Amino acid sequence: MSEHRRQLIAGLRITGFWTLTSRLLGMVRDMATAALLGLSGSGVMDAFVLAFRIPNLFRRLFGEGALAASYLPVLTEKLERDRADAWRLASVALTLFAVVLVGLVLVGELLCLAAWLFVEGGAGGSGAGVTTADGGSGESALLVGLTALLLPYVLFICLAAQVSATLHALGRFGLPAFVPIVLNVVWIAAAVVVAPAVSDDKSGQAYVLAAAVLLGGSLQLGIQLPLLFRLGFRYDFDWSRSRTSLAAIVASLLPMLLGLAITQINTLADSVLAYTLSAAAGEEGSPVAWLGGVVDYPMRQGATAAIYYGERLYQFPVGMLGIAVATVIFPLLSRHAARREFARIGPDLSLGLRLVLFLSVPAAAGLALLAEPIARLLFERGEFSGEDARRTADMIQSYAPGVWAYCALPVVVRGFYALGNHTTPVRVGAGMVALNLALNLALVWSLAERGLAVATATSAAVQVVLLMLIFSRRCGRLDWPRLAAAAARSLVATVVMTAAAYATLAAIAAEPELTARLGRVGLPLGVAVVVYLAVYALLRGPELHMLRG
Repeated sequence: MSEHRRQLIAGLRITGFWTLTSRLLGMVRDMATAALLGLSGSGVMDAFVLAFRIPNLFRRLFGEGALAASYLPVLTEKLERDRADAWRLASVALTLFAVVLVGLVLVGELLCLAAWLFVEGGAGGSGAGVTTADGGSGESALLVGLTALLLPYVLFICLAAQVSATLHALGRFGLPAFVPIVLNVVWIAAAVVVAPAVSDDKSGQAYVLAAAVLLGGSLQLGIQLPLLFRLGFRYDFDWSRSRTSLAAIVASLLPMLLGLAITQINTLADSVLAYTLSAAAGEEGSPVAWLGGVVDYPMRQGATAAIYYGERLYQFPVGMLGIAVATVIFPLLSRHAARREFARIGPDLSLGLRLVLFLSVPAAAGLALLAEPIARLLFERGEFSGEDARRTADMIQSYAPGVWAYCALPVVVRGFYALGNHTTPVRVGAGMVALNLALNLALVWSLAERGLAVATATSAAVQVVLLMLIFSRRCGRLDWPRLAAAAARSLVATVVMTAAAYATLAAIAAEPELTARLGRVGLPLGVAVVVYLAVYALLRGPELHMLRG
């Protein structure tokens, strides 16, 4: 194996370890939140989920998505030539980014204030004109208040992601992969200890969680700064000497916004539809005014929260696999481009996709098979009922077929960006937004919230296939024979794995005790891992050897 590929695999192992730790703590965080706020009992969780989605979308678009993707290749090229010039660029980019973020937060707060006045009194004092699942202004006021409190999170987490991108360019992956753990720890402490002690009211507890998110975001930024300075960074704001490079970053930023984070945009659209088209308890089947007409509610209260928990479960392998591979491979591809080693980009991108297929195909099958046991083990306690767990399991199963696409998407898109091609992902992404919306409206009436998940999974799969074909034709030929062989090995091993895991699951009775729940997840999962790796080894898949290597 070549030296640069050894570096890729080493970085992937470091990133994967801390990402796994963070994802496991994220599961604990979601368990604590589910026990505290439930799914559909009061609508508070629906409001909290949608309020959190708004700043979280900005984090993914600007912090972990478009800005990092446009900034990292330019910074990498500077680091190859002149570190002092690279520090000047980093200083200017961070400063201007902070100014823009402060402006966005202030505008958002003003919009929240206007919405608050409208909900509380500007529309006749009772939220007239605002259609909500609870039929009044209470849930809308909670949504607006939580959004206003969470908006400053955008500033902290986007700057933290920008510092992470700088560390990635310097070949440091461990600390950036570690810092999400901080948010999870603070959130867990708030859900388990602080919120129940501060308030018995669900709305008050939601505000405590929102405050914890702010604290966690600020800590994620502060923890990374000392390492950046130890690596030689010196703040040097010199606009005149960095203007050309900054213009190149800005020129590539706007088209990246849609192309890199299209899945997040689709998920936000799913949540908005779920929030506006869900009936409150006791109002199922009642009509709602929507788009100038009157229709029956296709979903029940809790749909937004069910989407959130379903997404959190499918995002577990995506964060472990797709984001980890993309995070490690992007600086490598950018370095190839900076050195004009274009012949290496296609093979290394293919390697990243082979690793994604090796890991994501069995993950998708495992999620689909164990959806209900996982949902009951993680969430069925406190305010989270058995029916809530079943609804969450339905969402997991609906998202699961698209896991391979969710994992492959950030890897493929970064291949385009490393070559400076920013328009192709945008054009394909714009088409996928339209496809997702059309599928949402076509499926939600028959499948309820499951239809929204199926639409997202379908559009993601179509998007990845189109991008791979376009990249191979225009940018650098992918290694299709090895990709096909990797996919075939993964499918064969997954079929055998699924059969073994299903037989194990069927032999374990579904009991409410915790030990039984653990058994119905842990035993089939353990069997699945052993069988999959054994079959893959028998098939002599090199991907397994690379990760073990």
